[in-house]
Amino acid sequence: MTQHVQSRTALHNGVQMPWLGLGVFKVEEGSELVEAIKSAVKHGYRSIDTAAIYGNESSVGQGIREALAGHNLSREDLFVTSKVWNADLGYESALAAYETSLSKLGLDYLDLYLIHWPVAGKYKEAWRALEALYKAGRVKAIGVSNFQIHHLEDLMNDAEIKPMINQVEFHPFLTQKELLRYTKQQGIQLEAWSPLMQGQLLDNPVLKEIAVKHGKSIAQIILRWDLQHGVITIPKSTKESRIIENADLYDFELTQEEMDRIDALNQNRRVGPDPDNFDF
Repeated sequence: MTQHVQSRTALHNGVQMPWLGLGVFKVEEGSELVEAIKSAVKHGYRSIDTAAIYGNESSVGQGIREALAGHNLSREDLFVTSKVWNADLGYESALAAYETSLSKLGLDYLDLYLIHWPVAGKYKEAWRALEALYKAGRVKAIGVSNFQIHHLEDLMNDAEIKPMINQVEFHPFLTQKELLRYTKQQGIQLEAWSPLMQGQLLDNPVLKEIAVKHGKSIAQIILRWDLQHGVITIPKSTKESRIIENADLYDFELTQEEMDRIDALNQNRRVGPDPDNFDF
């Protein structure tokens, strides 16, 4: 089990990815984001997750450069993820989108590049582009985001390379049991976005009870639940105190009974769009 904030797991191609990362969804370009990244790296985070559509890759890149310089780290110490947006899900356009993201970030390569949404009829061409980038050594790992089981099966019918990651909405109100089981069988690592359900779980009585028992916050209980399910997690915060709290997950363990109680909170309830029914 993950022992500390920099613990990593091996993806199916052998690349080591941190179990915990900083998400930057809905954080605008600017000094707040730069400082959040520097703060995360200072407190041990080694994984940063952004996307073209977030419109903040330039500040993410600046934060990374300042953090590396400030802590005497090399680029290889960090794991950086970005995602290709729906408008760019063709072969040539996905290749171009990758170059644009790299240029905004000011990086020579990404550790992980994902297809952001399974747009019907488009993601296979984009996947071919990601495979080409991977085979050319331009990116360390490739994967998808918001793919259901049937999307993964459809993709893998024609893919040469199996996705290494599937990043999906995952939290105690959306436990994704079948998808988690399927990805484990396939050797695809599941990763949680919006693990705290954008704050909507932070007054849940069951989670509160478990939190009190462990002397932890509800957020820490949820993130620990992710890790004990073998799910990578990327909570978003720009506040230093919260960034520190979200990483303080390694001095306690949830019992099987507590894991089951949290699993039982499932309502198949999403805060984000439904991957089977979106129009963007």
